[in-house]
Amino acid sequence: MKSFLLIGMGTFGHHFCMSLAKKKHCEIMIVDKKSENLEDLLPYVVSAKVADCCDEKVLRTFDVPSFDACVVCIGSDFQSSIQITSLLKDLGAKVVISKAEEDVQEKFLLRNGADQVIYPERDIAERMATSLSSSSIFDFVQLSEDYGIYEIQPLKKWIGKTIRQVDVRNNYNISIVAVKIKGKIKTVNAEYVFTEEDHLMAIGDKATIEKFFK
Repeated sequence: MKSFLLIGMGTFGHHFCMSLAKKKHCEIMIVDKKSENLEDLLPYVVSAKVADCCDEKVLRTFDVPSFDACVVCIGSDFQSSIQITSLLKDLGAKVVISKAEEDVQEKFLLRNGADQVIYPERDIAERMATSLSSSSIFDFVQLSEDYGIYEIQPLKKWIGKTIRQVDVRNNYNISIVAVKIKGKIKTVNAEYVFTEEDHLMAIGDKATIEKFFK
């Protein structure tokens, strides 16, 4: 069982809470300054508090170190977000994940205690731009600034050959980890033969993927 403290139940906080609630073995505590932001989420959480988390005394009552992760979902009030992020880390939070709306916010949050920064608008824009700009890239999940997992179509010259024959890793500097066929994903080995219908799940850097698949 994993436990989560979610602070700020705006639009993003709501979606994040509901997504966590659908997963098994997750206990969720939610906090917001407005009670109306909590009401519809009450059936899905173990605890809900109306409080101002910029107050260190308030945060201390939550037993911050007991949570597996604390998520600061506040986006519109950056001053509060950075203050809460810093306080959580000072109080012994194991993992602090904070939401950003601008690049400069991400930098400040990381410098002030965030272990990870969520940047939904940028991530969605990046995914859409990547998939829409190429007929060979269907989806994209960013792992770091330079690397990601791409759902790609095999090159025409790969069709009928195995992963070993194409020598994908050495010739293209990417790793094929799975293949999606008719919506179902399965792992593959070096003897897998490429087909035209394949959607390949590949890990690689942006520059390499764009070079060969755009």
